[in-house]
Amino acid sequence: MNPSDLPPGVVADISFIGRGGGQVKALGGFRKGHHTLPDAANDTTNGFLAKICAGELGAESEKLFQSVRTALGYKRRELALETAAATALLTAKDFTVEIAYALDPAEPVRYAVTTTLRGLRNADLARTPEFEGLFTGRFGEISFALRKGARVEDVIDLIEALDDDAGLKVEFPSDCHECLIRVVGVEARVRCSGQSLEMIFPRAGSPAALMDGFLAVRHAFSVSKPLSGLLG
Repeated sequence: MNPSDLPPGVVADISFIGRGGGQVKALGGFRKGHHTLPDAANDTTNGFLAKICAGELGAESEKLFQSVRTALGYKRRELALETAAATALLTAKDFTVEIAYALDPAEPVRYAVTTTLRGLRNADLARTPEFEGLFTGRFGEISFALRKGARVEDVIDLIEALDDDAGLKVEFPSDCHECLIRVVGVEARVRCSGQSLEMIFPRAGSPAALMDGFLAVRHAFSVSKPLSGLLG
């Protein structure tokens, strides 16, 4: 599947998301005996994180810049890197990659790192060995922003109306703010929030691998015309 296979009237944007993290005290800028571990995630403590993660963020983003430049043969004007606070943004002529550090709200002594690739303009690029080499094992989620959106309740009702052998099952909380769709034969979980459809894979892979996994879900949705319309 290529991004161009999805009609622009249905999907506004496709993002590939990778997640990581670690202990705040393990960051290079943290000084034991001088710094205190955060006990909450807020603007002040995330500002502190931005200062102490600067070394790791700078090294990681510079490494990505050089790897992309070398592997894809980009010239100076085709590639740029900017860092601000706890975020680095690599802008290439065919895509962008954002690396963002933030404290974990549930456990503020830990930090989370989210890497997001979006705006992939050259569909064939994702299938090249060079691109695969750059991003293999980096992303565990693929997110489709739905241009028109969809009522979560309608998605639930459509799936519940299917026969048991359709291969689709749905779970949802009482307020129906989102639903979790399981597709027989597909390891990834599918989450629908109404404004986006996300696939969460058990193992990280490359953008091409995630798009291939999406094909099975798109095929499963084809058992219902309204469901199929969500994905073009």
